[in-house]
Amino acid sequence: MIYVNARFLTQKVTGVQRYAIEICKLLPKEILERKITFIAPKKAKLNPLFKEFDSIAVGKLEGQLWEQIDLPMFLKKKGNPLLINFVGIGPIWYKNKIMMVYDLAFKHHPEWFSKSFQLIYNWFIPMSLNNSKHIITDSNYVKNDLITTYNLPSEKINVVYAAPSSVFVKKQMNKEAMILMVSSLDPRKNMTRVIEAFDQLNIPHKLVIVGARGTVFSDLEIPEPIKKEKIKFTGYIEDEELVELYNKAELFMYPSLFEGFGIPPLEAQKCGTACLISNVTSLPEVYQDSVEYCDPRSVSDIKNKIYDVLTNQKKRNALISKGFLNVKKYNWNRSAEDFILIIKNNINKKVN
Repeated sequence: MIYVNARFLTQKVTGVQRYAIEICKLLPKEILERKITFIAPKKAKLNPLFKEFDSIAVGKLEGQLWEQIDLPMFLKKKGNPLLINFVGIGPIWYKNKIMMVYDLAFKHHPEWFSKSFQLIYNWFIPMSLNNSKHIITDSNYVKNDLITTYNLPSEKINVVYAAPSSVFVKKQMNKEAMILMVSSLDPRKNMTRVIEAFDQLNIPHKLVIVGARGTVFSDLEIPEPIKKEKIKFTGYIEDEELVELYNKAELFMYPSLFEGFGIPPLEAQKCGTACLISNVTSLPEVYQDSVEYCDPRSVSDIKNKIYDVLTNQKKRNALISKGFLNVKKYNWNRSAEDFILIIKNNINKKVN
């Protein structure tokens, strides 16, 4: 038997949950004659995916307590089978697990997170990593960061890239005078500098910001914009509406200060929209020459790059073409194949 920690089915879908869902949809029923079962807290029954996956609900607790108490107790009764942990810390003392890590922002920038979150993650993630049979991450940037930060052996870590969902496609829609951002409302997404830069520009465009505030992040002080009538916060929206915004936008912005991969620009590229993103962490690895880059800590550079791309149709067309080529490098089917191979290679590996 192989179990998947499906606590992510109790959480709102952001980048890490989307990664887990997309890979899990492509996992077979069995790997090397071992049945795959999704195990989750009882609250997960509310998610339609609970029935789509071969799932069971166990225990009486929720959240971290379920993961650290109910889950390992259940696994011990089943003979300590292989566990796949896609999101969060995972049961820290359980060793027969493959653990997914998306980035180490909590380690390098604890000020971006709530005090309780960053304390828990900085205390328990190193333990869980050391107690894992194998680790998977979403970019070479994060792999190297794990090796350097926690002195982990390179052979213990594999990279499996993310990809855009099939729901994001180019539609026959006219572009509008709109700049689009898609991200959670947290400090590392850098929207305060974007708002400052936008306020300094004399352009007809509106700025649309899609995303909701997460409970794990520290408070984000959003400046009172001068052109507040031209800035719209939509909150969380469903993919069907998001596809239309991607298609209508003339420019997609992702000036993040820290990313382990960064899926939204791929979604925008798939919808035929030019992208302006930051030049830090994993983003140059993922996007190479298919985007315009900016210094995320410079309001003036963000402002100048926005103006340059929006006033240069030839550049936008070139970025759109390069975007379509770049997005072809990333495919959930290929990523799932890589993930399955890693599981096969670790099923019978002895637990230290």
